[in-house]
Amino acid sequence: MTGSEVPPAFRLAYVPGVTPTKWVRIWNERLPGTPLTLVGVPSAEAAGLLRDGGADAGFVRLPVDRTDLSAIPLYTETTVVVMPKDHAATAVEEMAAEDLAEEIVLHPLDDPLDWERPPGRPAFERPATTEDAVELVAAGVGLLVVPQSLARLHHRKDLTYRPLAGVPGSQIALSWPEEKTTDLVEEFIGIVRGRTVNSTRGRAPTPPQPKAKRADKKSGAPRKPAAGKTSRGGSGGSGGAKNPKGGAKRGKPRRRP
Repeated sequence: MTGSEVPPAFRLAYVPGVTPTKWVRIWNERLPGTPLTLVGVPSAEAAGLLRDGGADAGFVRLPVDRTDLSAIPLYTETTVVVMPKDHAATAVEEMAAEDLAEEIVLHPLDDPLDWERPPGRPAFERPATTEDAVELVAAGVGLLVVPQSLARLHHRKDLTYRPLAGVPGSQIALSWPEEKTTDLVEEFIGIVRGRTVNSTRGRAPTPPQPKAKRADKKSGAPRKPAAGKTSRGGSGGSGGAKNPKGGAKRGKPRRRP
């Protein structure tokens, strides 16, 4: 490599709440000569970043427009309700959407959940971000429904959360521009899907080796008779001539001279 050449690099985008540490570690172990750069991006801007070439691939929240983007769904997050630690709902282990009917539920503009109609009573104004909504929950303005990873990301000592049943979950996927499925993108797909370093993907399988043929009846070669035995019908045996009944004919003992 000359001083003017730059080694290839891989840019990986990720939305808030996703922790790509495990996959980055495996990449660094397998491709130590190819640096991986992480690019944090808001959920609403992730698809545009991939289309504009700002990253080679990225962890995004579905749905995305698959007209020009490929996507592999990975997992669906649990949806939770963020609330103050002294809220009455902390007495239960899980909540239902009906439990929020009389509660003010904040609905930030960057809400990643695909609601047909958010639960609870709407606040007077929608917060700009999830982070802003968390601050309002801490101030006692209302509650917040988010994917569990975002509740953990914006954790505060004075807040807690409970799972919310019967509502949409946020699905995380690996996405990339379909027309830019490079070798490095394929390599990262393999890592995310759990392929080992010795995976045979893209390699021709080794043909099975033929078994050695035995020198027996199957191969047409005659077997040798066992030691001390004669083959049937042979003339060189020690049994002598046979009588008509099939038994061996005994001779009279000779007298000594």
